[in-house]
Amino acid sequence: MLKTLVICFFISMIPLIELRGAIPVGIGMMKLADGTLPLSNILSLYAVCLLGNMIPVPFIFLFARKFLEWGKDKKLIGGICSFFLEKGHRAGTKLEEKAGRGLYFALFLFVGIPLPGTGAWTGTLAASHLDMNWKKTSLAVICGVLLAGIIMLSISFGAASVIS
Repeated sequence: MLKTLVICFFISMIPLIELRGAIPVGIGMMKLADGTLPLSNILSLYAVCLLGNMIPVPFIFLFARKFLEWGKDKKLIGGICSFFLEKGHRAGTKLEEKAGRGLYFALFLFVGIPLPGTGAWTGTLAASHLDMNWKKTSLAVICGVLLAGIIMLSISFGAASVIS
């Protein structure tokens, strides 16, 4: 159990995978380990994945944009830095255009609906590009990650039930 939680903690910190990938992996590992899914294990997995997904958020908001702008002209990292800058800029522009005054609610939904490329990393980077308020951004991202976790637990638990 502890090994599964540690693995899922680190998976949930990986950009583009995040909690959306860590929860199904954890459910699968738990199901394979002993064949059962006790509620306490599921809640522990949810909490660990949530924490792992949220740890990078302040660093992304405060430092990622500066690092990416610095690195976009560097030989070895320029390509990846440019890719992430463009991804954050596109996401921020799209959020701003569609949301208008409901920007923080849109950020919550952007992070909370578990589709590829719409997690806490991209949402936070987009908020950084838009110079959004740190406290409101954090609240929107936390709530979005909570929602994404509930959705992924529901999907994963349903899939695990079908498998057995």
